[in-house]
Formats: sequence, structure tokens, C-alpha cells
Amino acid sequence: MRSRLLKALGTVSGLTFLSRILGFVRDMVIAHSFGAGTGADAFLVAFKIPNFMRRLFAEGAFAQAFVPVLSEYKTQREPLEVQDLINHVAGTLGAVLSMLTVLGILAAPLLLMLFAPGFLADEEKFALSSEMLRITFPYIFFISLTAFAGAILNAYGRFAVPAFTPVLLNICLISAALWWAPHFDQPILSLAWGVLIAGLAQFLFQLPFLARLHLLPRPIFRRPPHEGVRRILKLMLPALFAVSVTQISLLIDTLMASFLATGSIAWLYYSDRMLEFPIGVFGVALATVMLPKLSRLAAQKEHQAYSDTLNWSLRWVFVIGLPCTLGLMLLAEPIMATLFQRGEFNAADVHMSARSLIAYSVGLMAFVLIKILAAGFFARQNTKTPMRIAVVAMLTNIVLNLALIIPLAHAGLALATALSASLNASLLYLYLRREAVFALQPGWGVFLARLVFAALLMSLLLSWGVPVTEWWMNAGEWQRAGQLLLWISSGGAMYFAALWLAGLRPKMLF
Repeated sequence: MRSRLLKALGTVSGLTFLSRILGFVRDMVIAHSFGAGTGADAFLVAFKIPNFMRRLFAEGAFAQAFVPVLSEYKTQREPLEVQDLINHVAGTLGAVLSMLTVLGILAAPLLLMLFAPGFLADEEKFALSSEMLRITFPYIFFISLTAFAGAILNAYGRFAVPAFTPVLLNICLISAALWWAPHFDQPILSLAWGVLIAGLAQFLFQLPFLARLHLLPRPIFRRPPHEGVRRILKLMLPALFAVSVTQISLLIDTLMASFLATGSIAWLYYSDRMLEFPIGVFGVALATVMLPKLSRLAAQKEHQAYSDTLNWSLRWVFVIGLPCTLGLMLLAEPIMATLFQRGEFNAADVHMSARSLIAYSVGLMAFVLIKILAAGFFARQNTKTPMRIAVVAMLTNIVLNLALIIPLAHAGLALATALSASLNASLLYLYLRREAVFALQPGWGVFLARLVFAALLMSLLLSWGVPVTEWWMNAGEWQRAGQLLLWISSGGAMYFAALWLAGLRPKMLF
């Protein structure tokens, strides 16, 4: 079982890594071309709103409700019943998305007033954001259908195609910034069109692979809804909060940052992008692989295997997440300078982005743990408990935002998000234990002690050896890249060598 999980995890992580690398290239190109000024803030908000809804509805609540029900149908019912479920889900989802898309286009200014009220003080920024939001909003239609197709493929063990699909978004946005922008009166508009084209491309890309499985949807919409659709909708409502509280917190950050100095939204965006690299390459990949597996074990009532699988995944979260957290904190300014300090993105932008990256990094482990622990509930078709926890975490985030925004500005918003995520993860863990569906295996104390020992040695090496901030600000691009690669490699080597010295062997994880 674990060998198959590791193979699937390696496939998803590898392709996600490719997507994230292209994502860095994309952000470097955008930062170089448009900096962190009015146009960048306007585009990032216009992209963040449909992107937020994608994570909230499509990859968030919908996927977490759909995959367990689909896995149950796949395990316990006939193939024709599975196809019938897929057809009815496609019809219902398509109808809801069509209405949502039309409303979003018509209400673009109202959405901006809700999500970025600070833009009202700048007429030019508000008008530009409204125009771009009307272009980008249909992205939610195509990318939600893409997530629907990807969930089917994942449930049938075809992880590679959905993992590769985000690469197309990065290719479209890079092309828009480099080659399409000169053809627009306002070059930044090219990015908005790039988002829309990417959504369509990602959806069309997955259809041939569904056809090979003989699961190509034939949309059916009926009232009252299909029995399986009703169950998915019932699970989705609480999951809207449960799975997407991190995204809601990030959107609250954007709302409050719209009242801060120009550039604050861009600084938060670029630091969040750095945080999303380990979360995407490892955390999202692990959760993607785990949800179908846990759903299948829950449907088959294999309770011990379910608990053992969660233990296995949590060990990997700590092994990978701890050095990533410390590495992002200790290398925040070197990372931001190496990737973004060029063109319109200056040293001040590097410093401000690094501040919020350090703050976000406090919650890196929690962001990954939420995805794994929440999957433990969703696999058992329990979305109400994570919802209640998420509401508590979100309210905590709002209170912390208000407390920290004045002394720490945009970095305070990032820290508030990290601390509320830590509360979320802690409560998810406690409730899983309380419901007696998960128990830690023996040896966790020794395991964590080994990790702390290795992490301390890695931190000492980086603190001692990494050049001072001034060097990174003044060095050439290739010098910065070489040094950053050197210290990331050295830190990683030190960490895993220290784990070996402390007695941790690969067989203990595999």
C-alpha cells in the first residue's frame, strides 16, 4: 500500500514541482514587467477573486465532498451507476457555474467594493480592477470544471494529468506578459486575458483522458437532484468553510491590505507564492493522494488501516515541513532578492516581501496539517466538524488582523493568518483523537526529538554561513542564484545527515 502511495506522491509532487518552477518564472516575469504598483495591485485582486472562488468551491468544498461519494460509488456500485452520478454532477455543476459566472461579470464593481474596499479611494485603480475582473471572472467556470475532471481522474488513480494541468496557466501568463502585452493600450490587461485563456485550455486538456476511462461526462440537470448529487451538496455546505478557511484568511488579508501603502497587496502575494511552493509541491500533493485512499478505507470500514495511513502521512509532513519552515525564515530576503529583484521590483520591495514571508512561514506546518487532517474527516463524509473548527479559526484570524495590522502593517496580516492556521490544525487533531478514529503510533516522541536535533544543526549552519542582507541586494543575478542554491543544498544535506546521525532510517518512513 505505502509503495503505491509513495509512487503516486512522487508523481504528483514532481509535476507540481514543475508547475511551481514555472510559477516562479511567471511571477519573476510579471514582477519585472509590472513591478508592485497600481497595475500589479489591480491585476492581483482581479485574479485573486476568481482564484479564491476556485479554491473555495472547486478544489475546496466540491472536491472534498465529491471524491468520498465517488469513491463509495466506485467501491460499492456498478459502473453504470458511477457514470450516472458523474453525468448528474456535471449537469448541476455546469448550471450553477453558469449562473455564478454571469453574476460575477455583472457585479464586478460590487465584488471589488467587498474584497478590496480600499481601492475606492483611487478611481484609476478601481476602474482598472473592475475591467480586469470582468475578463478574469469566467475563469471560475472553466477551472471548476477542470477540478471536477481532475477529481474523477484522481479517484481512479490517474494523478499525473491533473497535476500537470496547472502548467498551462503559467505558460499562458508568461506568454501574456512577454508577447501579448505590447499589443494592448494598457499592457497589464494582457494578463487578465491570459487567465481566461488558461482556464479554457486546462479544461479541454483533461477531456481526452476522461474519454479513455469511458467516463466523459454527459451533463444531465434535473429537479429534484440525483441522490448522489444531494449527498454531495449536503457535504459541500459545511465544507465551504472547513476546507477553505486558509483562502478566506488570505482574502481578508487582501481586503485589509487594500487600506495600506501601495504595494502591500503585491508584497503579500509574492510572499504567499513562496509559501505555496512547499505547500503545493508536498502538502497539496500528499492531500491529493491521501483523500481517495482514506475515502476507500473508510468506505470499506478498515479502521486500523485508516489510522495507520494518517500516521504515515503526518510523519512525512513533519519530516519535510520542519526544514522548509526554518529555511524560508532564514533565507527570506535571499529568496525574494534572487527571484524578484529586477526591473520595477526594487530592494525595498524585497525587504517588505521578506517580512511577510517570515510571518507566513510561522504557519507553514499548520497549512499542510490542515489539508491532511481535514482529509481525515472528509474521507468519512464528516464535513460539519471541520466547519465548526474553521469558523473558530477564521474569527480568530479577524481578531488577530485587527490587533497586528497597526504595529506590523502587512506582515501583521500574514502573522495573523499563520497563527489562526495553527489553531485550526490543533483543533482538527484534537477532534480526530476525540472521535477515536485516529491514534498516534508508538515512537512519536523519539521521532520528533530527532527532527528537532537535525533542524537545529541546519539552522546553525545557515545562520553562520549565509551572506548578510547587503550582499544579496548588491550582488548580480547569477551570483545570487548560485549562492541561494548552495545554501539550500547545504542546509538540506545537513538536515538529512543529522537525521541519519540521530538514528532515523528510510525504512522507518517507507
